[in-house]
Amino acid sequence: MIPFSALDLAPVPAGHSIREALANTKDLAQTVEGYGYKRYWLAEHHNMLGIASAATSVLIGHVAGATSTIRVGSGGIMLPNHAPLMIAEQFGTLAELYPDRIDLGLGRAPGTDMKTAQALRRSMNGPDSFPDDVLELMAYLDTPQEGDQIRAVPGIGTQVPVWILGSSNYGAELAAHYGLPYAFASHFAPAHLSMAAKIYRRKFRPSKYLDKPHFMMAINVFGAESDEEGAFLKTSMQQAFINLRTGHPGPLPAPVADLEGLVGPVAIEMVEDALSVSATGSPESVEKQLATLIQTHQPDEVIFTGQIHDHVSRKNSFRIAAQAMKALTEKATS
Repeated sequence: MIPFSALDLAPVPAGHSIREALANTKDLAQTVEGYGYKRYWLAEHHNMLGIASAATSVLIGHVAGATSTIRVGSGGIMLPNHAPLMIAEQFGTLAELYPDRIDLGLGRAPGTDMKTAQALRRSMNGPDSFPDDVLELMAYLDTPQEGDQIRAVPGIGTQVPVWILGSSNYGAELAAHYGLPYAFASHFAPAHLSMAAKIYRRKFRPSKYLDKPHFMMAINVFGAESDEEGAFLKTSMQQAFINLRTGHPGPLPAPVADLEGLVGPVAIEMVEDALSVSATGSPESVEKQLATLIQTHQPDEVIFTGQIHDHVSRKNSFRIAAQAMKALTEKATS
């Protein structure tokens, strides 16, 4: 069976508090652990009223402490916002607390707007140091070398698995060059999905971290008891995406019956393109759409996300996705 994982941005639904959003994250992690999900990743975003995962490593520790077997990690840490040593110390601490359960996915984007990036002490004017920062961070987590003057304590020797995340060919090239696993953000930026996968697989160089390519693709899932209900639940994420792109981010909106009447056909076309890597509707529809996506792109692993306003419905959607993956495996082996 292709492993399947979960990506959570700790969405803050309209009408609810950040405390409730964080409680929902903990509950969802415990729930999907029981459904057979391999990983539970949290994403770093800043200055967004609808996302509560800004302090990503803190939330990872909270989730790892509330679960027992599922791997917990970042999808991802936006490394240019941080000193590599500090991330090594944070994730080294997590690895010591929760051995063999922590992942470290690294992204190059700021995860926010430019003003907030500056508030994070990120300079946008200097040369791109991301490749060197990745190597520096991995060295802090690796076996100590004689003569090392700076060590991550905790961190050194933990060898936390590092992933490269991306939404363009850049990340694919870097992951392939370093021999690292690669996760593509196809859940909101599908344009380069096929090319990034080809580049990563073609240029991959075996390393001490990985002997062959491992490509993960992200898929939105809006599973429900019917196609109509699934489409209705999806309108929350569609609205949130449109609001973000038009400079009006906020809490995750409640679903609406007539999205086009609310936002207009141009916005609908834009958001449908951005969220095209999705599986929406009844369990049968979700299974069929996932089968098509997996057959087309041949990922080594998939990671599901889906910002759904109602927490119970969101948990149900992740259940439907897990059942679909298990059904596809049974069909493939029968």
